[in-house]
Amino acid sequence: MLWFFRDPEREITQGRVISPADGVVQSIMPWKDGRTRVAIFMSPLNVHVNRAPLAGTVTSVEHVPGGFVPAFNKESENNERVVWHFDTELGDIEMIQIAGAVARRIVPYVPQGTKVEQGERIGLIRFGSRVDLYLPEGVEVAVEVGQKTVAGVTRIDRD
Repeated sequence: MLWFFRDPEREITQGRVISPADGVVQSIMPWKDGRTRVAIFMSPLNVHVNRAPLAGTVTSVEHVPGGFVPAFNKESENNERVVWHFDTELGDIEMIQIAGAVARRIVPYVPQGTKVEQGERIGLIRFGSRVDLYLPEGVEVAVEVGQKTVAGVTRIDRD
């Protein structure tokens, strides 16, 4: 249990968009509205503290009730989640923390209206789960499916 709840200090990478989660890139998917979703699966062995992908203001933090199927399944689209929106230099950035089969609690650390720095701790998902990050149209993805990410360290976009 102590290993799971670890929260190491990190030297935050400079860049427009950094990873909000430790894990493995599960999918990269273009959306009809022009955004690109980068889904990062977190196993129970990863650090589960999530970080702000960009500096900005938290414009909303919404808890959405749902199920608890494994976060790597397609059916996890209906799992319990917390939907975040950030007002950033790139515009509105959406990030979704998704509970998994074991993860039954998402704990936001900061409320709506909070100004956050890039890489700042914003919440925790207990046990295995997933974080989806929606990049605005025109932002090129620098990670690949299967690539490991480190919250606050791995750069998600390319210049």
